Amino acid sequence: MLHLNEYIQLLAGLVSVVNPIGGIPTFMALTDSRSDKDKQRIAFICACSVCVVLHIALFAGEPILTFFSISLPAFRVAGGILIMLMGISMLHVMPDRSKHTPEEEAESFTKESIGVVPLAIPLLSGPGAISTTIVFAHMENSWSHYMTVSTVIFTVSLIVLVAMWVAPKIAHFMGRTGINVLTRVMGLLLTAIAVEFITKGLSALFPALTVAH
Repeated sequence: MLHLNEYIQLLAGLVSVVNPIGGIPTFMALTDSRSDKDKQRIAFICACSVCVVLHIALFAGEPILTFFSISLPAFRVAGGILIMLMGISMLHVMPDRSKHTPEEEAESFTKESIGVVPLAIPLLSGPGAISTTIVFAHMENSWSHYMTVSTVIFTVSLIVLVAMWVAPKIAHFMGRTGINVLTRVMGLLLTAIAVEFITKGLSALFPALTVAH
């Protein structure tokens, strides 16, 4: 198994890329006209969907990469670039179109069930979260490793559930400025993780780049 700090890095990375706090304004806008019971149900469906999507990435990621003949180092570089772009957009508090577009958000107002689409997919468990899960999942090949990553995913899903359940209180306490500040901090953390992904991927693809100590 990997060291504990690497699993903590995975937890921090997933929380940053999923960014449940940053998703609160969208959640509140989409559920504004719904009852409290409906909001809790949508939050539960959203958290469960995030959990299912990331578990699919955990267990099916490698077969998918193998099917398309994509090496893990190449995917790590590609995923790192995607995550870096997301991190940069979070630093500037800009809408990330890799997660959802304004057109998709406008269409979601008319949807009866929004817990799965667009809240869970692609707003929270979008390409960045899936890439992060796949890369970390294949750093080790043992059931204990997979179970630990699975525990991290359950923890992230629980954080999503709690954030959505208490969304009005968080929004009132932090305000838009507070949420933007936290989003920028998560963006900085995400950008640093992306650099790690890209560096390790390039080192594996081009061993000559590795500097011997």
